[in-house]
Amino acid sequence: MNEKSIRFFKLVRDFLTIYLPNQRMVSANTIKSYRECLNQLFGYICDMRKIKLGKINLGHITRETVEDYLKYLETERHCCVSTRNHRLACIRSFAKYVGARDVGAQALTGDLKDIPLKKKAETAIIKFFSESALVTILEQPDPRKKKELRDLFFMILMYDTAARNQELLDLTLGDIHFEGKSPFAVITGKGKKTRLVPVMPKTIEHYKRYAAVFHPASSLCDHLFYTERQGGRFAMSPDNTERFIKKYGMGAHATNPEVPESLHPHQFRHSRSMHLYRSGMPLELLAEWLGHAQLSSTLIYANADTEMKRKAIEKATSVLSPLVSGSTASIEQEDDEMLIRRLYGLIE
Repeated sequence: MNEKSIRFFKLVRDFLTIYLPNQRMVSANTIKSYRECLNQLFGYICDMRKIKLGKINLGHITRETVEDYLKYLETERHCCVSTRNHRLACIRSFAKYVGARDVGAQALTGDLKDIPLKKKAETAIIKFFSESALVTILEQPDPRKKKELRDLFFMILMYDTAARNQELLDLTLGDIHFEGKSPFAVITGKGKKTRLVPVMPKTIEHYKRYAAVFHPASSLCDHLFYTERQGGRFAMSPDNTERFIKKYGMGAHATNPEVPESLHPHQFRHSRSMHLYRSGMPLELLAEWLGHAQLSSTLIYANADTEMKRKAIEKATSVLSPLVSGSTASIEQEDDEMLIRRLYGLIE
């Protein structure tokens, strides 16, 4: 790291660890959102400029770079308009903070204000995959390898619960209640609202295989999903899950064209919701199950396409997609470089 990079990352650290919690008094979830946004932006800059994280400085944060990043969110990561606008708001807030402490950055604040917020489309387009596609996707990981055993269970649980990516990453062992006649998971959604989501018996079988390897002796406060680095456990990042889901999606698409060409986590939520709605689940119940505060948010599934409406009328019930079984064998170690992110507050 050079002098410019060190000065820049000190501003990042102070923004995340002092300004947001102590001066603006924002919630832990809001800080997490800002941290995720900056991590993602810096990762994009590293990939685009072909540089290491430690080489990033204030000069790399330009209007053109931010606009390209926002376009990348929509075209490559398939983020919705609201997510795109939220990321822009986070970057603007960070730039304003930096501008107040670095005269050279004040022009950036004005440049970012000129980037317009996008308006939401009148009709939402739901991207989801078929139950046949799900089977192909779940066949991609090799459960004999530790990371792929984790990846397999993550995708199974994500589909079964229709949880958002971050909701699943926030789960602790204390949120898992898979004993008894009515097994369920406690999921905390937007606004810290919790909901109890039942799970299928096959999912519990996969959980037991997963827990035997990843949680042989853990406390209830431990994250259900984590990564290991240098002998320590750390919360898994959304980037990590998006990366392996995209990889498995590409492999599955090569053998089954029903699998989306670019698979991303939220499609599991949309697909499960569409499959349940097609099977006759009432919208009111679906809204509660998904954690939607307003029924209007759930109406996107009712308006998705006419084929869905026809099938929902024709069949009263539907057999849920098969969830493949697996076993564990060899162990692989995960390796990524996170020293700079830890030092400068980009990791909790």
